[in-house]
Amino acid sequence: ENKLFYILSGSAIFYHWQVAVIAPNIPATYEAHFGIPMCGAVINPVNIRLNASTIAFLLGHSQSATVIVDQEFFTLAEDSLKIMKEKSQGHFNPPLLVVVADEACDPEALRYALGQGAIEYEKFLESGDPDFAWKPPQDEWQSIALGYTSGTTASPKGVVLHHRGAYLMSLCNPLVWGMNEGAIYLWTLPMFHCNGWCFTWALAALCGTNICLRQVTAKGVYSAIEKHGVTHFCAAPVVLNTIVNAAPEDTILALPHVVHVMTAGAAPPPAVLFAMSRKGFRVTHTYGLSETYGPSTICAWKPEWDPLPPDTQARLNARQGVRYTTLECLDVISTKTGEPVPADGKSMGEIVMRGNVVMKGYLKNPKANEETFANGWFHSGDLGVKHQDGYIEIKDRSKDIIISGGENISSVEVENSLYLHPAVLEASVVARADERWGESPCAFVTLKPEVNKSDEQWLAEDIMKFCKSKMPAYWVPKSVVFGPLPKTATGKIQKHVLRGKAQQLGPVKVSKL
Repeated sequence: ENKLFYILSGSAIFYHWQVAVIAPNIPATYEAHFGIPMCGAVINPVNIRLNASTIAFLLGHSQSATVIVDQEFFTLAEDSLKIMKEKSQGHFNPPLLVVVADEACDPEALRYALGQGAIEYEKFLESGDPDFAWKPPQDEWQSIALGYTSGTTASPKGVVLHHRGAYLMSLCNPLVWGMNEGAIYLWTLPMFHCNGWCFTWALAALCGTNICLRQVTAKGVYSAIEKHGVTHFCAAPVVLNTIVNAAPEDTILALPHVVHVMTAGAAPPPAVLFAMSRKGFRVTHTYGLSETYGPSTICAWKPEWDPLPPDTQARLNARQGVRYTTLECLDVISTKTGEPVPADGKSMGEIVMRGNVVMKGYLKNPKANEETFANGWFHSGDLGVKHQDGYIEIKDRSKDIIISGGENISSVEVENSLYLHPAVLEASVVARADERWGESPCAFVTLKPEVNKSDEQWLAEDIMKFCKSKMPAYWVPKSVVFGPLPKTATGKIQKHVLRGKAQQLGPVKVSKL
């Protein structure tokens, strides 16, 4: 009854029942990544930072028949289901609700959930058959997970992943990272984000130890390193920025041992990588997308970089690098001809991938699938260059490139320079209409807490003066706006929101001087 048969890109794809998991990084979330696929179902980890209306869309779109929810987020799930019921026009079939208890949370939340008919997670497990003989998938192409993109540029799309890709990525991640048996891994990266970049399954293969964090703070990270001997963790650059800018009372320095960090999710500013290395963290930079099971390229460290100055090392390590062992093909192709761009570090094109660690496709979205898989490649939508050593480097999203006076400006490179300014905590650059140049860079900046913010005009002029010393004149932001940056539920900066704000500012006027 709960099986969904869907035709996707001309191929028959079977979905057994979908099981949604609305929970933070807790043991039950980790267990779900094994139990759900082992009973032939598809796991759909839901971002706990989303609002009820978005979750209602995801649950409806995925047709999730069961929802496992942490007690802290039960009312969020309940509100989502109410929205679904209101929109169903009398055809709502509520999913089975399973609530996960946690002694660290308010017990009233659990009592409320049970009172609403939810089944407690441990009791639910006790009702299972201890002699159940699980079977591997009959076909490696069978779906294992459904996850939704973060929607930085558009509405979220359901990414369908297969068993073969998950298996390969689970083994490849520790291989390229040099992760050994018995690693002690801290769950700072949400398991709902690309299934924790497949480290959910990789840790089991390595007999590793999982340290779960309900809430990620710099203090929590440093405390776990000291208390549990954490050796590895993954995090987006926004989390690394939090760690390097943590208050002294929240840190434990020098680190008691080397801690390996894998970062991806956005292009990390070299300044942040440099600051992490100075604190004793060994950062491995990777790149990928939800559609490629998380990271699928790595900036592999070269021995010849060892004697270089730290700032030069950070700049080289900020590149997206080379393909993972299990990714068959990676290239940068011209958006006009479809041919590979020359490896000169200047010619820009779109980053494309092909192979076993690319998704099956987007759920119920044949138009997006046709566009994404055009000409036999997965099109990332990221613009980049290829260096002489074969390493790729992102320059921008295709929608984020700024064209000023006919010249292309990489917003990423402008942002990297902004992060070097001592007053800047976070920065994002978008195009703003310009009466003279058509478009010019507009910088949105969050200042560090200790910075005196009483004279924003002086700060803006100082930042622009700083940029002039770091980049071509036409790259320098013509306007600087201060305040917090809008982010997605996974911590990515929402540039489409900033573009809207830049549009509201109106065009930069031609100087009459």
